[in-house]
Amino acid sequence: MIHEPAWHALGGLDAQLFLLINHAGHGMLWDRLAQLGTVLGNHATYPFYAAGALALALRSPAWLKTGAVLNFLVGYLIEWGLVGALKLALNAPRPLSVLGPQQVHVLGTPEYWHSFPSGHAAFTWLLLVALWGGANGVLRALLLVLALWVAWARIAVGAHFPVDVITGALCGAFAAWLAARALGLLGVRHG
Repeated sequence: MIHEPAWHALGGLDAQLFLLINHAGHGMLWDRLAQLGTVLGNHATYPFYAAGALALALRSPAWLKTGAVLNFLVGYLIEWGLVGALKLALNAPRPLSVLGPQQVHVLGTPEYWHSFPSGHAAFTWLLLVALWGGANGVLRALLLVLALWVAWARIAVGAHFPVDVITGALCGAFAAWLAARALGLLGVRHG
């Protein structure tokens, strides 16, 4: 069995929290919600989120400002590069590699490497933070629920440790912030 990297093991707390969430509940509804959260946070959905956000901004600016959508589009490039580079450089083991198949409840395809940080969490937290400044209250609430759902789902399906998810969320938020700063230098308001 492979040991969890010392730089994010937190004295075993990370693995304990993972097991608590990963084993918190099972059943058809629980498992389907976890799997759907994983699908909704997949980078492959980017074109749908981008097109949907742009259509919403152009059709209903009271719901979403176009500057926020531009922030998301630029932020995506930053987030994709940042998370991809970290995953390749660190090549951290996933919970299945660290804890073994007897302890990890896996939903979907078993994954063994490139755990840190969570790309799904980074993507949805980018979406949340990038659109936040230009979104109305209802859309903000929906984005927050989505980001939290995906973060939970990645642990529930057995793909990531909590530190992977938290760091992914921070990467997504940082990418949105960096995109907003870059666009601000170009004179584009994001909200």
